[in-house]
Amino acid sequence: MVAVMLLGLVWVVVYYLSESRFPINAIGNWNLAVGFGLILGGFGMTAGWR
Repeated sequence: MVAVMLLGLVWVVVYYLSESRFPINAIGNWNLAVGFGLILGGFGMTAGWR
């Protein structure tokens, strides 16, 4: 779960630092949705963690 949240954070940071060229140029601002979706998915995984 932590890895998925960190992957989402890295995705968003790389998107901003690369001036929208990376990670996937073709989807543009949807990169933010992918990154935040990964972060939310990681938080969703915490519900099943014991």
